[in-house]
Amino acid sequence: MPSNNTPRDHNNGSATSSKPSGWLKNVSAFGVTSVLSAGLLIACGQISSAENGTSTSKKVNSQNSGVTNSRDMLPSDMLKQIQALPQLTKGLGKNGAAVIDPNKPTLVKFWASWCPLCLGTLAETEEWRTDPKFANLNVVTVASPGQLNEKATGEFEKWYAGVQGDYPKLPVLVDASGELITKLGVQVYPSWAILDKKGNLVHLVKGNMTAEQAYALAENAGNDFAELKAGNAKPVATQALDNNSKIETIKQKDGVYYNDKGKAINTRSIYLAGGCFWGVEAYMERVEGVVDAVSGYANGDDTQPNPSYEQVIRGSGHTEAVKVTYDADKTDLDTILKYYFRVIDPTSLNKQGNDRGVQYRSGIYYTDSKDKAVVDAAVAKLQDKYEQKIVVEHESLDNFYLAEMYHQDYLAKNPNGYCHVDLSLADDKPAGTATTKLAPVNTVAETLAAKRYAGFDKNALKNTLTKEQYNITQDAGTERAFSHEYDNLFAPGIYVDVVSGEPLFLSTDKYNSQCGWPSFTKPIDMQVITQHDDMAYNMVRTEIRSRVADSHLGHVFPDGPKDRGGLRYCINGGALQFIPVAVMPQSGYGPLVKLVK
Repeated sequence: MPSNNTPRDHNNGSATSSKPSGWLKNVSAFGVTSVLSAGLLIACGQISSAENGTSTSKKVNSQNSGVTNSRDMLPSDMLKQIQALPQLTKGLGKNGAAVIDPNKPTLVKFWASWCPLCLGTLAETEEWRTDPKFANLNVVTVASPGQLNEKATGEFEKWYAGVQGDYPKLPVLVDASGELITKLGVQVYPSWAILDKKGNLVHLVKGNMTAEQAYALAENAGNDFAELKAGNAKPVATQALDNNSKIETIKQKDGVYYNDKGKAINTRSIYLAGGCFWGVEAYMERVEGVVDAVSGYANGDDTQPNPSYEQVIRGSGHTEAVKVTYDADKTDLDTILKYYFRVIDPTSLNKQGNDRGVQYRSGIYYTDSKDKAVVDAAVAKLQDKYEQKIVVEHESLDNFYLAEMYHQDYLAKNPNGYCHVDLSLADDKPAGTATTKLAPVNTVAETLAAKRYAGFDKNALKNTLTKEQYNITQDAGTERAFSHEYDNLFAPGIYVDVVSGEPLFLSTDKYNSQCGWPSFTKPIDMQVITQHDDMAYNMVRTEIRSRVADSHLGHVFPDGPKDRGGLRYCINGGALQFIPVAVMPQSGYGPLVKLVK
């Protein structure tokens, strides 16, 4: 991507003007850009910890149609919106305008009552607002009742009425619509928006703002963050290479993050390349369950570490990629990939949108070998939808380097910037996306309990399932033989009901029957299925349905392997969802791992 002042040549992706101006000056011992970007700090949300067949039913290739109504999702008139928000703290005025001096830049803290780190730093934030060193900077906070598991408006106001006495000089503005956090892609608390005097977003910090960062900001507020705006330096990050690869990891200060219950959580990351990283970053940040997305350069020439944008477009071999960090308790890799696939043309080589060049190739890069099965299965399933060959790279991450500061959150800072991605697609859950979060369990019996899978919305199945999945599970349809990728999948894991998530079959009981449909010698437990006489087509067969959702699965026949019971459970792949063994624990199926030998 070009710098803010560099026009893009959409024919070759190269810049048509000279390289942006030089590195930033130091602020005391640190440059403000370096201080603000020295890691995505401890947060009450989730940020990544260190990363540990032939089809006969092809569909016509359909390319992403590009931007439609995305622009309404990008920030505009942000300062006016904040000034209009109602004010909760007594004695500080009725709205944001009463605590925001229009002649000063503004620092906005987004926080929630369920976030222990937020509550633990409210006093510090109040001190910054009254500290003489912050005389050139407005400091306000914004809460969003009814959003991201925050209390409803009335309940939140009642709660804060009993708290505000401890923070009499801290402005607390209320955005019940959640419009601001939605526009900024905020899913982590606390987060900070740095606005210049005109209300333009200069930088977004997802995670806690340290005192060092805050004082660096205050020192530069007098010149309206001119140095930060010119930030062409790369964000500072701790780079560590393991003994067997060149994988870069970004260490988080203190390394502990929290979910909306105030408990430390585990997060995972995947690296996605899909053309211009401005659009991919902005899009993925809006996907439910994604904590953060950071732009960078991936899998390039080993002899050119930490390349500049200019080196990338001159042929370093790196692709513009985005590190996507997601909450493994709210979503999974398969779902993330579903969102990703809907905004790229997977058959386009070295080109997405108007951008052409090796640096715009599409790719999925993982740092955990356990993610390989998920990625491979997702790509195979995608290939089934296209007659043309899928050219999305899918391999382990060799290297990843953060892009320059001006690339980070680019579209949030430049609402009219170029974007080949329809950001509004992030609002719509892809077909087949799980909607029910499973409660924690400790035993196999608890994992197989029927009531655990009864929370699905039967009335919403036409929106959550593909047409084929709906036809199979609800109308007893049958997919064409040899048409589903699960027919040739033998990776370790479990197969669950695509409707409810109820565990149905183990990979250890799957075998190659050569009949054209996924085949098993038995279900994970006889209690999870029901059997029914099927007299259709002048045949006598035994239909198999799932216990909880009553999904049609397939049929059972007496021609299976004799040494394994003699039965063949012939199941439609479209009725199943495969959960690789590596992600079974965070997906809610941990106790079943020991059954997958």
